[in-house]
Amino acid sequence: MKELPEWYYDEFIQIGTDYASEEEVRNYDRKMRTIRDIADEAETMRKLIDLQPEDNVLEIGCGTGEFSIELSRYCKKVLALDISQGMLEFAMKKAGERNRDNIGFENAGFLTFEPNGKEFDAVVTQLVLHHLPDFWKLIALRNVNSMLKDGGKFYLKDVVFSSGIQDFDSYFSQIFKNMPPEAGDEIVNEMTLHIKDEFSTFDWVMEGLIEKAGFIIEKSYYQDGFMATYLCTKI
Repeated sequence: MKELPEWYYDEFIQIGTDYASEEEVRNYDRKMRTIRDIADEAETMRKLIDLQPEDNVLEIGCGTGEFSIELSRYCKKVLALDISQGMLEFAMKKAGERNRDNIGFENAGFLTFEPNGKEFDAVVTQLVLHHLPDFWKLIALRNVNSMLKDGGKFYLKDVVFSSGIQDFDSYFSQIFKNMPPEAGDEIVNEMTLHIKDEFSTFDWVMEGLIEKAGFIIEKSYYQDGFMATYLCTKI
């Protein structure tokens, strides 16, 4: 793991639920399977980055490992990072149970991962970049760019708010009203903490940060005014 100056942002700061116990991680894994079609999302990701059998892929913020496991079926090697040691241990156990031996795991993130000269064909990350303030988002995106081969693909999915929304009080109230019952109180509480304490930014800011970091945005998708997906290429 990279040693950083004292003034660097501490990306290991835990905001929201602290996934220190296996029970908490297992509950998170179960809930994600309930409210998301992870297999379909992984297939969409695979097609967008045009994953090839000889490719090496880096996933930043692997969580419980579901996407890394799916991607490992279609490429040479996946290196999966997460700042939560509990998440990593759960992901490693899951990968072992599914006999996926081409996945490596490391306790690191956007700012602390040390590639040691290794370059990747693709970097993917979902619902992680919002943990960093905008200044550090740019540093993180530049780090991602430096880890990619020329022409390498970067897949980013995160909470990004639409700058076209005029009344955010009404907007967020409606989001909470539309939460599916299966989400439960915990997901609602996590969404509340996300809006209050985390660092999701606006669409025009995110697009500018991506481009300033040295990427071309090949495709962008915006959903429900708060979810964005970007397929980017290193230039």
